[in-house]
Amino acid sequence: MKKILILNGPNLNLQGKRDTDVYGTQTFEEYNEQLRHHFEGKACLDYFQTNIEGEIIDRIQQSVGIYDGIALNAGGYTHTSVAIRDAIAAVSTPVVEVHISSILAREEFRHVSMIAPVVKGSIMGFGLDSYRLAIEALLLEN
Repeated sequence: MKKILILNGPNLNLQGKRDTDVYGTQTFEEYNEQLRHHFEGKACLDYFQTNIEGEIIDRIQQSVGIYDGIALNAGGYTHTSVAIRDAIAAVSTPVVEVHISSILAREEFRHVSMIAPVVKGSIMGFGLDSYRLAIEALLLEN
């Protein structure tokens, strides 16, 4: 069974409360329980959320030998963090970039992902189901 880390960045602790017209009303805690049930027997899912860039980097660096993949929603750091990009590039753990909304359908400053060139793939625009799709992709990794 593969071990997958769901790693959420800034403001995702407000899922279900913030910009509900964009992100929906379901909390991530509620959705995480659905994910665990869906992947029971297929994947062990760990979850970590932080608003602190350095903690995201630490988790990425610490993933080697512990996790078989990371589903990463870096939030606003997606568009600004060279440091998160460098951490992803420095480790062998496959990372799939996740976004609840389509960053290409949002404000122009969100159209560029600093991390996209160093991840295995990007999944966006499918609401919270983007996480399930990212985990499915990571389960296909050898």
